[in-house]
Amino acid sequence: MLHVRSIWNGAISFGLVSIPIKLVNATESHSISFRQIHTEDGGRIRYRKVCELEDREVTQGEIGKAYEDADGSLIPITDEDLSHLPLPTAKTIEIVAFVPNDRIDPLQMDAAYYLAASGAPAAKPYTLLREALKRSNKVAIAKFALRGRERLGMLRVVGDAIAMHGLLWPDEVRAPEGVAPDTGVTVRDKELDLADALMDTLGEVELEDLHDEYREAVEEVIAAKAAGEAPPEAPEPAKGGKVLDLMAALEKSVREAKESRGEAAEEEPAEVKRLPARKTARAAPKQPAGKKSTAAKKTAAKKTASAKKTTAKSAQGTKKSTAAKSTAKKTQAKKTTPRKRTA
Repeated sequence: MLHVRSIWNGAISFGLVSIPIKLVNATESHSISFRQIHTEDGGRIRYRKVCELEDREVTQGEIGKAYEDADGSLIPITDEDLSHLPLPTAKTIEIVAFVPNDRIDPLQMDAAYYLAASGAPAAKPYTLLREALKRSNKVAIAKFALRGRERLGMLRVVGDAIAMHGLLWPDEVRAPEGVAPDTGVTVRDKELDLADALMDTLGEVELEDLHDEYREAVEEVIAAKAAGEAPPEAPEPAKGGKVLDLMAALEKSVREAKESRGEAAEEEPAEVKRLPARKTARAAPKQPAGKKSTAAKKTAAKKTASAKKTTAKSAQGTKKSTAAKSTAKKTQAKKTTPRKRTA
């Protein structure tokens, strides 16, 4: 930490306790920067600071700052003027409260700094504040002045150090109006279940394993150009079909996530759907070729036998009917013949 240049020197005000500290940047940028050039000949494009009144270029030591008034007039402001501001936070990080860390909206998070203890006298109060923050499971809210304006900060413990996150003022965070969909949408439980399954499949990740692939690709292009070689070609983007079904998209995402992690995708049971009955009569099942004639003969024989039985019954019925008629006539004749009387 000693080799890092401090950007601000002051003290932490913790009640009546004052802790001398140095403010150093906690983050650094690894992005690749480019210079502007003249495309015709490759010459560098530079910006020169020129005084409008004298029409000449000035050095950095000749440059100060001023406030531009509404009428366009400039009011010079020196570092001496700013050092005598009537504010207790001009050279002090003033702790105003201790709150649970979930009270801080991540939208308010700004730049991050480390607070380094300045000298041996700061070791004891610095350690006291650090341990008090650890035991309370809270963060400290503080006000401080940096780069010409008063700011809000959040102090928390990182390892054995105290870090401070610059916070935006609450009125600097915009409300999310007009961002969410303005139409009513219903999400089904099955869709939520698939979303949960996708989240579980993707799982967690070690942030240390993530890296800037864009920067690496730019470095490859620069190395190829420097060696006089053709830059690498971009791979063909994956052709994704237009997905209209949210459920299908979620199911496919879960499968692909499992495959990418080397997990065997569980085969889902097939869904059996009952087909609607057809209106036409079902065709009789085909008989084997060898049994067709036999079956036909049996059927014909059955029909013939049935016909014979029907004919026999009909004939028998006819005979019985004729005999009955004949008997009836004889009986009637006997009844109508008059008996002979004897004298």
